[in-house]
Amino acid sequence: MHFGSPIIKANIEDEPSASTLAAAEAGLRRRWWHLLPAVFIAYSLAYLDRANYGMGAAAGLATTLHISAAQNSLLGALFFLGYFAFQLPGTMLVGKRSPVRLIFVALGVWGVLAALTGVIRVFWALALDRFLIGVAESCIFPAMLLLLTRWFTKAERSRANTLLILANPVTVLWMSAITGYLIQLFGWQRTFIYEGLPAVLWAVAWLALVRDKPADAKWMTHEATKLLESRLAHEQLAVAPVKNVKAALLRSDVILLSIVYFCWSLGVYGFVLWLPTIVRQGAALSMGRTGLLSAVPYLAAILMMLFAAQRSDKTLRRKSLVWPFLLIAGIAFGGSFLFAHSSFAIAFAGLIVAGACMYAPYGPFFAIVPERVPRTATAETLACINSSGALGAFFGSYFVGWLQSSTGDARAGYLLMAVSLVCASGLMLCLGDVKTPAAGPDNARTGSARE
Repeated sequence: MHFGSPIIKANIEDEPSASTLAAAEAGLRRRWWHLLPAVFIAYSLAYLDRANYGMGAAAGLATTLHISAAQNSLLGALFFLGYFAFQLPGTMLVGKRSPVRLIFVALGVWGVLAALTGVIRVFWALALDRFLIGVAESCIFPAMLLLLTRWFTKAERSRANTLLILANPVTVLWMSAITGYLIQLFGWQRTFIYEGLPAVLWAVAWLALVRDKPADAKWMTHEATKLLESRLAHEQLAVAPVKNVKAALLRSDVILLSIVYFCWSLGVYGFVLWLPTIVRQGAALSMGRTGLLSAVPYLAAILMMLFAAQRSDKTLRRKSLVWPFLLIAGIAFGGSFLFAHSSFAIAFAGLIVAGACMYAPYGPFFAIVPERVPRTATAETLACINSSGALGAFFGSYFVGWLQSSTGDARAGYLLMAVSLVCASGLMLCLGDVKTPAAGPDNARTGSARE
């Protein structure tokens, strides 16, 4: 059996008549206000509970717990090891179970585990806790992306993906500004408890607000649902079928995208977890001021992400809105490497540029997969790519932290992140154009899509 267009053709329906089209389009606009805010908040809470460790590390977590710098780096990285190990199994569950219910369970579990980070005092128990937070969150991102493929068309997907992933820099923006002051007031341990509990509370709201598909949502009109499902089905005709999930995962473009995301994530998460420490050591600031300064690159990232997503959906170009940003980010890290000792201001300016350009192409990048792989294998393919990124994040968060503690400054970490991002950019250039199936009884279009 082929996984692809022959299966879904029978379900394609014609567009509604002109008299009902306007009402259907109005119904479709509701998706942006009913679904995406809930998705944004859930992913924001996930990112809060994985990224606030960097603030705790900068506040003296290692000193409080009497652990070595190497153990501190390992604690920061263990989240990503758990995230990597259970990415594919977790996503297979998404394919068999309701994504919405699975995310509900994950929200509650990781919220409790994140709060325990501020309670546990023993290294091995804290290491286990950090690993299990990664396990609990392992299905969240591919489940969210899969959910969006059911609710948004090709021409909307980069913006929808970006509004999801915007939770990443937005969360770090406010977390950097607020968590520093919370730590000054209550200490890093109580701060972790306070920031873990909102995920548990939001789990209840999530289950009440979000549905797995448009037909299940009471706020979607019948006309809007019918129009959306028809358009999504038509889009699948342009996607070449695959024999099975294994064949999809072994495709050369999927393997290449996985390697790109490994290198990319190595740079991103080395940056996210250790930026507060880099800033505090470089500028000798209090935790409150360190948090505020650490927030600046993420404000720039938000603006660049919105620009790239809008441009990508308008032109339907993906690759050409990914590799240049990654290249610029790598060059900016290289500049920070060169000026780290002579001028913190110039080095920090490089970090602002690097942070903005690392985040900018997320929307276009994750819009690539549904345009190349049929939706029957989309979840597993996204999980494969994201698990590769989790492995890169493990190495990035560990080695950037290890280099920071071993050398006593940030230069070696800058260089590692620069090299990884330049490699990601070069590999992205190697990605070929989308090949659509030849016209025939099962397929409606020919040719290849522009990248």
